[in-house]
Amino acid sequence: MTASEADLTILENSLLNKSGDVPLHHRFRALFTLKALKTEEAVRIISAGFQDTSALLKHELAYCLGQMKNTSALAALEAVLRDESEDPMVRHEAAEAMGAISASASLPILREYLADSNRSVRETCEIAIAKIEWDNSEEGRRHAADLADSIPLYTSTDPAPPSSGLLNGTPKPEDVSDLLDTRLSLFERYRAMFALRNIGTPAAVDALAAGFSDDSALFKHEIAFVLQNTHESEMVRHEAAEALGGIGTPEVLPHLKEWMNREDAPLVVRQSCEVAIDLWEHENSDEFQYANGLGTATPIVSVS
Repeated sequence: MTASEADLTILENSLLNKSGDVPLHHRFRALFTLKALKTEEAVRIISAGFQDTSALLKHELAYCLGQMKNTSALAALEAVLRDESEDPMVRHEAAEAMGAISASASLPILREYLADSNRSVRETCEIAIAKIEWDNSEEGRRHAADLADSIPLYTSTDPAPPSSGLLNGTPKPEDVSDLLDTRLSLFERYRAMFALRNIGTPAAVDALAAGFSDDSALFKHEIAFVLQNTHESEMVRHEAAEALGGIGTPEVLPHLKEWMNREDAPLVVRQSCEVAIDLWEHENSDEFQYANGLGTATPIVSVS
């Protein structure tokens, strides 16, 4: 995918809301269009978005930079992690993005924040460190080589590689038990989680659902399908809203509309529902791709 200088200007204006009236879901489409470009200029534009006031948008900026796997994004991500006044949801995603990029140069700062005051941030740093070290291990290099020779079921870079897999068509007992075993490192539990995600059978889904009994908001954030539990943290509920939008079945739309308009709901939840409704509409349309930011952006016209 390529974009002209004019296209990049349109995407930048949309993502950064330079006109002041760009709907949030259009900004998301611009963001994911830039993510698909994977260029240095796209990294620069996305990184500029961290000045925004929306924690939800900044969370997604960090996610996209990680998925682009471009080391030029590390400076911006490190600055976000170091900013202790920033929303923990954003800081956690910056640390996770560093794990996705998987540069050994990120290890010192991630280790520095293993003692952060916020549990989700320090847990994410723990997982990111383990992933970078695993990626550079013999097992990790073999895994990368195997992926290069296959068509992956999921194209995203996950916080941890999946562990074992199927046994006679059902999840292996150790994946189910490892998911819930708090004596294991979060990295190992995440490996079980993504193995169950890849299996996708009803038994695997049941096993994942059991993970909502955990006391870690970060852990539940990854499983996240709990939109209507108002006692869950904003981090978990926002991820649940976006998951519902991606599922795209008719029964989820009324719930998303309800929570988008609930004045007593946290802002990040309301904004997540707005974005999820746009994603739901995409899933139920004839649109080829969601990342069509050029199709939804309106160029800024200067008046002399």
